[in-house]
Amino acid sequence: FTGRKITNMVKPTVMLALVLAGSYSICDAFLSPQFRTFQSRPGLVSKTVETVLFSSSKEKKTEDESTSVGEETVANLTAATADENPSEKETPTPFANNLTTATAELDISLDEEELEVFANGLVDEKMDLSKEAEKGDEFEGESETESSLPIPLSESEIAENFLFIQSLAAITGRGEQASEQQLIAARGVVAKLEASNPTPDPTEAKEIIEGTWVLTFTDTGHLFRSSPFFMAGRAVCQTPEQAQQFDWFCTMHRRALATSQIGPVRQIISSSKLVSEFEVQAGAVPFLSDLTPFKYSGGLPLTIDGAIVSTADLTTLNATAYELYMGTVQIKGSNLPGVRQILDGGLELQSRMLGDFLESNIDGYSNPRPVVRTTYLSNQFRISRDMDDNIFVYLKTSDSTQPTDYSDIESDLGIPGLLKGFNEAVTRFGL
Repeated sequence: FTGRKITNMVKPTVMLALVLAGSYSICDAFLSPQFRTFQSRPGLVSKTVETVLFSSSKEKKTEDESTSVGEETVANLTAATADENPSEKETPTPFANNLTTATAELDISLDEEELEVFANGLVDEKMDLSKEAEKGDEFEGESETESSLPIPLSESEIAENFLFIQSLAAITGRGEQASEQQLIAARGVVAKLEASNPTPDPTEAKEIIEGTWVLTFTDTGHLFRSSPFFMAGRAVCQTPEQAQQFDWFCTMHRRALATSQIGPVRQIISSSKLVSEFEVQAGAVPFLSDLTPFKYSGGLPLTIDGAIVSTADLTTLNATAYELYMGTVQIKGSNLPGVRQILDGGLELQSRMLGDFLESNIDGYSNPRPVVRTTYLSNQFRISRDMDDNIFVYLKTSDSTQPTDYSDIESDLGIPGLLKGFNEAVTRFGL
């Protein structure tokens, strides 16, 4: 290689490595594990809807208007699975179990087009119902009184509303690509769920709130804002203008890193700490046209992998809110040779130490301590809001309060796996 081509090969890799090591939010839409189950077996979504709704059929029904709406929804969703055996509906699985567990034994399939039609249909139906309710309120002419507050939902209605949120998340990249109408519908559903919160004192329910939670939906458009690092960054802003500037920065930051992919976004909550894990992948090599005479626009199938892990101390403010005190930011599980050894050697961003230094040397600056509220908490779902009332919906995947162990990830850039796959698929040498 000439000096110029070597430079062209190395420079993008080094730049991306620095981005991974110094940035908290290399972002794109990888669905969390429970949604990857739906992707691999799209028919599970349709069957889960029917299972959820029929599981409540034995409950005593009231004679109000919500009953007719629920029956119409059941009828529509039943039509989506008309080819199934009706006898399977006699032994439904309660929605309180994990959706993945509830559908693990099923064996039906829809192609991607049918799945998208189903999910969009469910979302559109919920949005239409919201619009009809808004029109009704306009003609009533009532002021905002106690009668206009959300009415607590039944168990079956809670299940249906969470299914709506998950369906919307599945077709919008956990909310990143949601339209304004979809966000309005989601916020209305969340408000109803919050009015039916089964745990009035979430911070005191340690046996429920502690554990591992995976982000499934947010209305911010930026998954990385569930991190205490970015919550602390927002808390630094003192005026509405500064808050708007921070929002603009987050949007531009997301666009600049649009070619990266986001894996699971987790929060691990223990009695005194919150650990945020943000798994990402970024392209590791330049275009082949920079290295070869071939005019090909793609790159090699290699990625820089890693998890951006931030830690914050938790202080209970009241029955629903925690105060976060940002600690450190680390890169774990990097597959970059050399860089991995440096990162594992203790290299980390001491956010708290930096904040304390600024607080001691800059008049009027104080180390930020953002507040996050839990507005809904059950054994399976958690809804939280930040200081701007942004919504974050989480699914509990484990009671474990231990952060993920990334030590078994090899720092080889995935090259051995690529060569092995090429040999098994093409050359078949030694097989």
